Amino acid sequence: MAKVVNLRFHDAGKPYRFLAGELKLKVGDAVMVNTALGQDIAFVVDEPFELPDEKLDDTILPVLRMANQSEMEHYSEKKEREQSAFIKCLEFIEKRELPMTLVEAVYTFDGKKLTFYFTAEKRVDFRELVKDLTSCFRTRIELRQIGSREQAKMVGGLGICGRELCCCSYLDQFLPVTIRMAKDQGLSMNPAKLTGTCGRLMCCLSYEEAAYEDANKRVPKVGKKVKTPNGIGVVMYSDLLRERVTVRFEKEEETEMEVFDASEVTLLNPPQPQPKCKEDCPRKKNQNQPKESEKAPESPDAE
Repeated sequence: MAKVVNLRFHDAGKPYRFLAGELKLKVGDAVMVNTALGQDIAFVVDEPFELPDEKLDDTILPVLRMANQSEMEHYSEKKEREQSAFIKCLEFIEKRELPMTLVEAVYTFDGKKLTFYFTAEKRVDFRELVKDLTSCFRTRIELRQIGSREQAKMVGGLGICGRELCCCSYLDQFLPVTIRMAKDQGLSMNPAKLTGTCGRLMCCLSYEEAAYEDANKRVPKVGKKVKTPNGIGVVMYSDLLRERVTVRFEKEEETEMEVFDASEVTLLNPPQPQPKCKEDCPRKKNQNQPKESEKAPESPDAE
């Protein structure tokens, strides 16, 4: 068993695993590590934990040491230089009238590379901008286009729930989110209530999807006819969290509504699973027969 720790190089960056060794680390500590671009400063995002030896590989590098006072001062200076570079790049973008939105400027710890993150609706020809930036900062320049979700992760903000955005607080990666998840949860199809700050479907729609899928197997859907202890009625509303349904009864020109647990109602005419078709099944034979458009053309020489 080896002790590893998750480190993050940027406030909203992806966490990476490193070997903690004998260092006593806690959340928020600054440490020095080796990267592909040389030594860099990183911050602890989780308490160190033990990992089995079979899960270790050569990509997990050791933490060098705790960051000293001079390295922390250099990091503060780096952040100030990034802010100045961000403002200067904005001026070049306005001068060139480029259709792009600058999000962040990031220096490497040694200052040999400067990366600008931006968003744009289309591809942008920024070759002249790179020349301007190279002549201004005298270092290696990289411009990287990101999506709206990555932009929200870097900039940060509050969601409609009033809490900090999930992507910039604890999410390590973006999960696939579909409109079907909102339908399974019975949510309104109002885009203003389903989209987050980034303009995409909210990541939290996927958190309870498994629970709603399980509840949908037991709770009849709206509009279905069901048999209840009080007779046959139609489901008007389903509460998936409590697994209850509101059923409407029509009796002598009057309409009554009652609430039942999903276990108390039975779906009328439930869909029957299709039996497996054997080789001599007519339905399967028809499926295997080629359509008229798929038949091979007859030879003109055939009599």
